[in-house]
Amino acid sequence: MAEQDETARRRGRGARERILAAAMALFETQGITATGMEQVASHAPVSKRTLYLHFPTKDQLVVAYLRHLAESGHTIDHALDRADLSPRQRLLELFTVPRTGTGPIRGCPFIDAAAEFPDPDSPVHAHTRQEKQRFTHRVIELVRQLGAAHPEILGEQLAILADGVASRAMVFNDPGCGEHARAAAAALLDAATGSPSTKDR
Repeated sequence: MAEQDETARRRGRGARERILAAAMALFETQGITATGMEQVASHAPVSKRTLYLHFPTKDQLVVAYLRHLAESGHTIDHALDRADLSPRQRLLELFTVPRTGTGPIRGCPFIDAAAEFPDPDSPVHAHTRQEKQRFTHRVIELVRQLGAAHPEILGEQLAILADGVASRAMVFNDPGCGEHARAAAAALLDAATGSPSTKDR
């Protein structure tokens, strides 16, 4: 009996992973609201019963998808975790626009999700707001480590720049937008710390 229960748990974990993988592929190619739960189940592939067992509502699936992106390093704040870079370099790395294969540049998944769920009180929109607040707090902490004056203000400015370049690079499908934002961020850091660096690139 215990062995059967363990087998069921393993199958359950596998199904959940397949569902999230299917949701990620579909949400990124055709958008969240355009993707139905039945389509996710078909691509997983799992039964609709299994899908709803793991994610009773689409909101719960979307929030789980966003959490998975953040935990797996598929968002811009992954740069803030890089132990091989100094705090200043980590901040400037936020403005390196990644390209995945030959497809179009993707914007920030949290901004995309918030746009598709515009009600501020919806679970998805509330989750994106929490993620953006967490991101800003992490930026502020790095700015504080640099000894910048008014770290809360500068951190908010850099977070806005990072969100802006993610959206603009997606709209124009141009990674070069990141270089302009990087130069602006470096100027803000120089003004706040009084210590321009020649090792930003």
